[in-house]
Amino acid sequence: MLGVSWTGPTQRLHGTAQVRTRSLETGAWSAWRDLETDTAPLVDPEAGSDARGASEPLWVGPSDGVEVQVVHKDGSTSAGLPKGLQVNLVDPGVATTAETKATEPAAYVAEASPTDGTSPSDSPSPSDSVPPTDSVPPTDSVSPTDSVSPSASVSAPPSDSASPSASSSPSASASVSVPPAPPSTVPEPPVVSRAGWGADESLSPDPSEYNADVKAVFVHHTDGSNDYSCADSAAIVRGIYAYHTQTNGWNDIGYNFLVDKCGTIFEGRKGGVDRPVLGAHTYGWNRESAGIAVLGEYTTTGASNAALESVARIAAWKLGQYDADPATTVQLKSGAAQTNYFGTGFTAGGSYTFNRISGHRDGYNTQCPGSSLYAQLPTIRAWASGPVQGLKLTSLSGAALSGSTYYTKGAITVKWSTTTPGSLISRFELLVDGKVAATASGTATSVGATLPSGRHSVAVRAVHQSGKTATSSALTVVTDTTAPTFTTAPQISLRTGTVNTTAVPVTLGWKAADDAALKSVSLLSPTTATFGPTTTSSSRTATSGTASTWSMKAYDYAGNTRTSSPSYTPVILQETSAVKSGSWTARSSSSYLGGKSYSSGSKGASLTWTFTGRSASWVVSRASTSGQAYVYVDGVKVSTVDLKSSTTLYRQAIWTKTWSGSAKHTVKIVVVGTSGRPTVTTDGLVYIK
Repeated sequence: MLGVSWTGPTQRLHGTAQVRTRSLETGAWSAWRDLETDTAPLVDPEAGSDARGASEPLWVGPSDGVEVQVVHKDGSTSAGLPKGLQVNLVDPGVATTAETKATEPAAYVAEASPTDGTSPSDSPSPSDSVPPTDSVPPTDSVSPTDSVSPSASVSAPPSDSASPSASSSPSASASVSVPPAPPSTVPEPPVVSRAGWGADESLSPDPSEYNADVKAVFVHHTDGSNDYSCADSAAIVRGIYAYHTQTNGWNDIGYNFLVDKCGTIFEGRKGGVDRPVLGAHTYGWNRESAGIAVLGEYTTTGASNAALESVARIAAWKLGQYDADPATTVQLKSGAAQTNYFGTGFTAGGSYTFNRISGHRDGYNTQCPGSSLYAQLPTIRAWASGPVQGLKLTSLSGAALSGSTYYTKGAITVKWSTTTPGSLISRFELLVDGKVAATASGTATSVGATLPSGRHSVAVRAVHQSGKTATSSALTVVTDTTAPTFTTAPQISLRTGTVNTTAVPVTLGWKAADDAALKSVSLLSPTTATFGPTTTSSSRTATSGTASTWSMKAYDYAGNTRTSSPSYTPVILQETSAVKSGSWTARSSSSYLGGKSYSSGSKGASLTWTFTGRSASWVVSRASTSGQAYVYVDGVKVSTVDLKSSTTLYRQAIWTKTWSGSAKHTVKIVVVGTSGRPTVTTDGLVYIK
């Protein structure tokens, strides 16, 4: 970790301080990177006598070389720089429970103007409006020139003395009044204590100072790289701590809490995380607030959801100690006359409105916490305050949807999603007809329940840790345990078409119903097919002379089923089985059923078949010269059938009749003797037994 500092916190660095470092792992030099130098106030009455003006510290990772330059805003290289300009290098050391022997870090002091020299050829130049100053090319080691002298080393090895735990009350000298630690309205998130991240408490010997309460929280970023490993987060915190105490000259780290990109929360300034510890984070507003810094730089890149979640959790908990809703605003009293980033002026002692969760730039003229993180503050407020955001039901298993209604046998599993993280949610409640039927934890995404018979309204209610609730839109769910019925059992009836000795054209008919919602009906045998709920018939063929089981299953949307499996046999009656009257001639051809048929052109000639069944069809041959015949059923004339056809057709079921049940029937055909085409050729009768 490194930065630049200078004598006197009232001085400003008029220019852009830039650094580049050489990687210890690869030996490659990084690009030039700007240091933020406008985040500290010109005059801070809370600062100690050893306070210095300084940039924000920059985490660069393991490095063995550094080069620093100051680019003046007017393009010149002769503008004065503040006295005592130093490059401060921080080795954060290693946190351990035993004594740590860390390598002594190095630090160097650079005077106001650089020595003459040639800019390194591999140095990217700043923009045309900000020309770089001359600088000395980096060598294998960072050696001070005549104009560079080393400053005191800055390091942050941990001490053997343990700091207070994250939730413990601090010890304080008799002269310090320690305020109470009020309970919060929301749960405390896990916090890595100062001992946990390896704070060297000898760097902060002064006792803690306290505010009366915490009315607001200011969000910051620490600047530096975002590609750090979260395994290095504790080291980064140690580095910031050392920088604030050894370089800035403060009596402790400035922030009350720090959060890394993985969501780990670190205790910052000592005094007890559950106390209103006075921090040094937002000039002019520290007396009524707490500061939370996210490790990294968020000007163009937003913070991770894990970081936002933890900022929301710690902010909600801290504000909850003082019954403050994170989504509201509050009046804060200004401790200094100044202007913020947006040009709003503040007068010392005046009261001004702030969001309970604000950005550093809201109170001070700085870009912190970066434009991208600043744009995420509404999300942090919503998550911290509640109610739960983005609650919606995503699926309902154990039930089937028909239209806008779900149907189930009873057991269902409801699934949902939210945009608010589960750590900020107290619980979920499954509401059935407005009453709680089941509960699940705040991190759950589903819950199961068994519904009683009938129609229900099903919704999910999310209870935020604040107690605020949000309820999803409701689903209509019908619990149905009754199987469908066949109001008309599956049955086959003969239909017109071509008949042969192996297959007879039939119509399969049925009617199914359900007390809730019929889904489908399937034919299981002698072949398979699936039909919609409103379909009641299908054209099929049946095997001649063989009994076939016509099995069908009805399904409702709840998953209940019923099966019906009647059996039918199509029977072919040849002409020889009929009772004849008049003149008939036998004909032989493979085109006829059984190879034979009867033909007659004699008016009044008849054939009569008697059978017991529920459906019948008369089979004939047809041609352009074919005549007409009368059809009698049980002694009553029912039809006149014309056999004429423009094309010659054989084995045609030309007339059919179906009854509601099986009974004994007589079918008689009589030759009409049509003028010019009197001949009728009959090929038998088919009936369903």
